[in-house]
Amino acid sequence: MSTRGGRTLFAALAALATLVTAVLLLVPGEDAAPPADGRPAPAADRWAGTWSAAAAALEPGNHDGYAGTSLRNVVHTSIGGTEARIQLSNLLGTRPLTVGHASLARAAAPGTPATAPGTLRGLTFSGRPAVTVPAGGTVTSDPVRLTVPPAADLLVTTYIPVPSGPVTYHPHARQTSYLARGDRTTDTTGAAYRTKVTSWRYLTGVDVRGPHTDGTVVAIGDSITDGNTSTPDANHRWPDFLAARLRTEPGAPRYGVLNQGISGNRLLTDGNRWSVSGGPSVRSRLERDVLSRAGVKSAVVEIGLNDLFKSPRQLDPEQLADGMREIVRRARARGIRVIGSTLTPFGGHRGYRPELDAVRQALNAKIRAGAVYGAYVDFDKALRDPHDPLRLRPAYDSGDHLHPSDAGYRAMAGAVDLRQLTGAAATAS
Repeated sequence: MSTRGGRTLFAALAALATLVTAVLLLVPGEDAAPPADGRPAPAADRWAGTWSAAAAALEPGNHDGYAGTSLRNVVHTSIGGTEARIQLSNLLGTRPLTVGHASLARAAAPGTPATAPGTLRGLTFSGRPAVTVPAGGTVTSDPVRLTVPPAADLLVTTYIPVPSGPVTYHPHARQTSYLARGDRTTDTTGAAYRTKVTSWRYLTGVDVRGPHTDGTVVAIGDSITDGNTSTPDANHRWPDFLAARLRTEPGAPRYGVLNQGISGNRLLTDGNRWSVSGGPSVRSRLERDVLSRAGVKSAVVEIGLNDLFKSPRQLDPEQLADGMREIVRRARARGIRVIGSTLTPFGGHRGYRPELDAVRQALNAKIRAGAVYGAYVDFDKALRDPHDPLRLRPAYDSGDHLHPSDAGYRAMAGAVDLRQLTGAAATAS
């Protein structure tokens, strides 16, 4: 080889080495920002829900929204991934909702408005940083690359620049979130977030995608699923305990868990949109809150007590059973498994009446006989006092004789046969 040829080859190899080094330097780490063109890095193609809250009501007394305010919603994940996206809802609003900027980050510590270093991501919607959500509508952000751990707090921040009308929210969050004046979507210290709130506003979902996002199970129901009376900021609702089982038990499906409980919710009757207790019925919100969720494989349905308590009362167990059968039919048509549940005891509660409990027990008998759901979890058996079965076991009673304690919520999750979530078991007792 000539000296000139050797120099040419050496130069070519040096250039190639430089190019390889540059490429390696440009490959982002797990928490690096996405490429400048906004497209996320490649990942597995399975989206799953890691967190959700049902659009439950309009915030009372707030007719203009949060103009000039940043809302930093704190949410807790159930499954991890390498990409994430969010859903915003103006479902119950009467005017367009303008979001000037939005961001997503991991929290530096549980419950704090400060972000973990290097995790803040600006969000876009069809490539734009701002979006207008029409009245009655929802939007989903573009995905961003972010390592989302399971059982971690995320900070989802939206800046609302102008009045937006009545606010779609989830009132009984059992989770502290934050408000700040001005556009604080990129605030990493959290210092501007001085106002604490206990409701989630506009945010209705966070999805993740990654190599272990196998699917989603949706828990839908009333205040017992919503987690009323569970310890605030502790993630001790029964769907939280179910998510922990799915993460840790050998052979369990690696599903995310979405909590679509609404306090005061009913199976058959819609509530007033201005009431903080009620919301759209399970039958009317099934498509939005279960069937269309990302990666949904199965659903656990806990509902029926408020149909007995609230006017107009539904005291025909067969009509309630028919409503539950409709849920099963609609879900089955979409390839989604439904696990029903027995209605839990409420002896000693201020709303207790023997005639109401007779309806509950008649409906439970139908469920146990397999005449309503193809599979069920016996929440009644899991929670009732063996010495006084019309009441909750004392250790599982929050004190109001209706809602479980943290220990009761753990017992509910423990009663779920995880095999049913994949169709491996037909019934549970």
